[in-house]
Amino acid sequence: MKNLRTLTTMAVLIALGVVCSYLGAIPMFGAKLFPAQAAIDVIAAVTIGPWFGGIVALAIALLRIALGTGSILAIPGSFFGAVLAGLLFRATRSTLAAMLGEVLGTGVIAAIVAYPMAVAFLHKAASIGLFFYVIPFGSSSLAGALLGGVVAAALGRALPRTVPEPSR
Repeated sequence: MKNLRTLTTMAVLIALGVVCSYLGAIPMFGAKLFPAQAAIDVIAAVTIGPWFGGIVALAIALLRIALGTGSILAIPGSFFGAVLAGLLFRATRSTLAAMLGEVLGTGVIAAIVAYPMAVAFLHKAASIGLFFYVIPFGSSSLAGALLGGVVAAALGRALPRTVPEPSR
């Protein structure tokens, strides 16, 4: 039963991410910023954990690229935040920690990984260098993480079996 619940949650989050990509991707410097991805990453972190959350993020990124609503930068832009959010949530059982993991994973780690990818695949070079995407990725992930934290808290109240109890 747990496996079925996990697979169903993954499918719903992937579908939600793909549908939202038609509504809210913001083009900037070759990337298509997607705050809804950060929200989904936080929700996945608290409901299904870091590794399944990373799979969800990667699936959404690949589908967005295939459908033209995302660029190659969607891969690091989603994966690192989802996994770090899940790892921090697993360690602390705190939604706030998951939100912080999302912002650090996407806003810092993914932004740094995205720059050489942008240069190699999108031929986007910037004089700022390695930290070129930190502000756009960081602001997008911060907005999405806040939304994801609110939704995760609401899920925890409405469907208590969906979101684990915080440790005390």
